Parts: sequence; C-alpha cells; structure tokens
Amino acid sequence: MQIKRVNDETVICTKKYQLIIHEKRPFVTIKDEHEEVIVDLFIPSSVHSTQGLDDTTVLSEWQFSESETEIVLTQSAKSSIWQDKVYRIWCYETRLNYEIEVSGQGSITEVHYFGGYYSGNVRWGSGYFWSGQHFEQCFTPEPMIEEDFYFSPHAGSTIDLGGIPLPGRGDWFFTPPPFCFAVELDEQWMTMGIEADAGQHSFSSFNYRGQYPSGFCLTTTYEGATTIDGAYTLPTIGFDFADDPYEALKQHVDACYRRLNISKPVSQPAWWREPIFCGWGPQCYLATQGDEPAPNYARQENYESFLSILDQQNINPKIVVLDDKWQANYGDNIVDTDKWSDIRGFIAEQHARDRYVLLWLKAWDPEGLPAEECIRNSAGLPIAVDPTNPKFEARFRANIQQMLSKDGYDADGFKIDFTARIPYSPNLQMSEPIWGLELMKRYLGIIYDEAKKAKPDALVMTHTPHPYLADVTDMIRLNDINIGRDVLNAMKHRARIAEIACPDLLIDTDNWPITDLATWRDYVALQGQLGIPSLYAVTHIDTTGEVLTDADYELIRQTWADYRQQVARAKTV
Repeated sequence: MQIKRVNDETVICTKKYQLIIHEKRPFVTIKDEHEEVIVDLFIPSSVHSTQGLDDTTVLSEWQFSESETEIVLTQSAKSSIWQDKVYRIWCYETRLNYEIEVSGQGSITEVHYFGGYYSGNVRWGSGYFWSGQHFEQCFTPEPMIEEDFYFSPHAGSTIDLGGIPLPGRGDWFFTPPPFCFAVELDEQWMTMGIEADAGQHSFSSFNYRGQYPSGFCLTTTYEGATTIDGAYTLPTIGFDFADDPYEALKQHVDACYRRLNISKPVSQPAWWREPIFCGWGPQCYLATQGDEPAPNYARQENYESFLSILDQQNINPKIVVLDDKWQANYGDNIVDTDKWSDIRGFIAEQHARDRYVLLWLKAWDPEGLPAEECIRNSAGLPIAVDPTNPKFEARFRANIQQMLSKDGYDADGFKIDFTARIPYSPNLQMSEPIWGLELMKRYLGIIYDEAKKAKPDALVMTHTPHPYLADVTDMIRLNDINIGRDVLNAMKHRARIAEIACPDLLIDTDNWPITDLATWRDYVALQGQLGIPSLYAVTHIDTTGEVLTDADYELIRQTWADYRQQVARAKTV
C-alpha cells in the first residue's frame, strides 16, 4: 500500500483498489485495479435518534496514520444532535472497513451508512445526500417468497430478523443470514457487510436503499432501543472483493469470525447426521381430509401410525420430529395430554428402536404465560416471551429440563421454528434493553445452554445461519419451500448460504410444502447432496393429494442408503 498526492486529492493505492480522498467534497471514491470507478461514498453518515434527525454541520480535514499492514483515515465532525462524531476508514491490501463513532446522549433509531443530512458546506447546499454507485446488479443472501437473489442497484432490499407471509415481509426463512449485500462490478464482485463485535449486534435489519438513477445508501434500524450516554462505536461496514457473490460473501463471513472469535465443538454425534422424519406434512394431509387445522393432528396415535407405515415400507428415519402442536401452550411447552397420553412412553419406544426424538418449539410465542414474563407493547399486550426476564428464564430452563431430562419426557433436542416472530417494534416493555440480534442470541442461548445441561448430545436445530449465532445452534434448517418457484435452485441457494455462514454446522434440507409429486421426487433425489435428507410425507403429498407409489418409497430407500454410504465414506477420509 502507498499514499500519494494527485492534484488536490490524496490517493491510497493497494493491489485490489484505489481510495481517493476529495478535499473539497464530502466523499471518497473507490476505483478498481483498472482505475474504473466503483463507488463514490458519502462519508458524513447520519445517526438518527429519538432526539431528532442527525445533520452533520462541520467536517474536519482528514487525518492519516500508517503501519505495515494498514492505513487509517480519521475525520471528525459536528452534529445537530450529537456532541461529536468521528468517521474512520481502515485500508488494507485487499479490503477496507468503515466505522462511525458518536458521542453524546440519545437513543438510536436508525443509522444511515453512506447517506445522511449535511449542511457543512455552502457550496453543496444542504439536505439529504446519497452515495453514488456503478453497480451492474446486487445480490442478497436473504431467501424470500419470490426466490430472487438478485435485484437492481436502483431498488431496495432488506436483510432482517423477522418476516411473515404478508406484503413486503416475505423473508422469514433465515432469521437472519449474514448482514451483507454483494454488488457486481465490471469484472468482480464486492461485498458491503456489517462486522460487529460481540454485544454490538443491537439492530434488527440491514437495508440497501437505491435512489434512481445512481444513488444508494445502507441503513440499520434500532427502533430507539439502544441508548448512548458517552461515546459509542457503531458496527463496521466491511468491503471485500471476489470473483462471484458467494465467494465474496465467504470473505465477509471469514472477517466476522475473525472479529467474533466464535468456534464450535468438533464433536458431532453420529446420529445427528441421520435422515429425519417430521410429522408436519402428514398432519397437513390429515387436515385436508378432516375439518380441523393441522396442529390438531399432532397426536400420539397419528405419529404411531405414520411411523408404522414407514416401517412397513422399510424406511427407517433415525430422527423423529414431533411438530406443531404437541404442547398445550406454546409458552411453557408442557405436553397436551389429550393428544399425547404417554409422550414419555412414545419417546422410550423410539429410543428402543435406536431413534431420537426432537420436539418442535414455537419461538417467542407467549401463549399461556403471565404477562409480566413477556415483552409487551405500549398498550400492555404481551407479544413475545421475554428472555431478559429472570422469572421467564427460570421457568423456561425448568421446561427445557422437563422436555429433555431422563426424569422428564426424555426427548433428544429441539426443532426451533418461528424465530422470525422476534419482537422489534418501538417502545416495547421488557426487563433489559437487549435488542435485535443480541436478543435472538439471548433467547437461543438459554435454550442451547440448558439443552446441553440436560443432555450433552442434545440436538438444537434453528433457521438462523448467522456467524454470531453459530455457537447456539447445531443444525441449520433450510425452512419452508415456496410452491411454484424453482425449488431445486432455491434450496441450493439456501444450502450454499448456510454452509458459508456456518461451515461447522449441519444442514436439515426440509421438504415442505412442495409444488407436486414430480417436484417432490426431484428434491428427494437432491437432498443428500445439500445436507441431511428430511421426509415430510408418508402416504400423500399434502398440497396436491397425490399418492406416494411403490417407486416413491423405493426412491426414499435408495437415496437414504446412498446418503448413509456417503456419510460413512466421509468418516474414513
């Protein structure tokens, strides 16, 4: 790396890029190694708070410091709502980082990276300023109903913790994937992703906002839940370069792991890799034949029937998932004895068959819990369990022991669903001000910690493929399939994202719902290449009513046998 002066500009040259500092404009320009402009980054980003909108009023000159491995640029600023702001850029040989520090008092609502209000130079006027981009297209790791991973640089996209099948929110499948967008340049890809220290993930979404014809900024949302009294450093935005978007994403993920220093135990019990049977699909088929909703069919006699049919077909899943709704209430997960007269006996029978049983948990649902143990909105309505509440935590840990311990139901782990229902509306009432991904980590951390206390080999399955959560889960579930889309391509994408984000974790390939029997057959044949085969059908495809044939059962037997041989070969390498 080297610093040189060119006319009125300072230029930092590396192997991968050039960074040009404009002394008379509040921007820096990044060029590629061929000196083609990639972006013009607006530096005085806004950090809005409940006190008001942040207008940068004064910018100082850039300060430089240099070492053998990095060049650091620092620019101080004054603000309409903060006492001081500092912007820093770290330049490395192949990547760079951008950071904002604010000082003062206030509760953050939204951070605008590379965009914001500025009135510090009469020449440029005032108002909201955008960064400029020269991107071909953009890429998101966030699966969504449309199953379209690419979007226009003029448009917008969100990576967040929540989602639900309603307009603009159809992205609940991963909660979350890495907070990173990739953009296509002339000959390579570049990522712009959040790199945060442990304890600093107090935001709920990361957003790309396009402004036609060439403007953009990045934002994170805090909903006023992060209060500052003194100096506070916002999460870093890291820039990486690679030949394709997935490799660029991997560069970002590697940087996150270096910062977080998270590692997983190397021990993974052999049974974790065994094919999975989940009763949700057969429950849904029974619902199409009856007059009750699918959760009402999570009954002991039905699961005994499901497994008996599979036994008759010589299909032997080693992991059985009891799905929605085996419990009386979602909040405390005590068995519904009207549906399960002897859940302990059922689980014991599966153990005798050398099988393991996972219990489905609906994350965040407060059903059946006292309001004071819940997160409530400003009207007092309980909208989620409160993992920061000591009383709820004690209750939850006791429930987990009841579900997993040998003195309780003696189950073997959990399939955790509906993590997208994490609360993140403004002005919520909770015991501790823990927010965003930090709240998700607190919740999953309680489950993971207590599950391992109850059974060291307990399996915890989630759909949260983010590096920060890699030490509170064992398996990433690819989650529901979008009917009518390109199922194989969509699930390949999800599996690739999960493998990049959490390379030490296993993958449950899921298999529900499905477009039709033909698509089901194609996906069954593919599952073993993506992760662990997962079966959600016993006699019929619930979405179409199509009947499984002898050839379909043979397909399951053969693909599972091939998968098991593949696993066995991998052990010997």
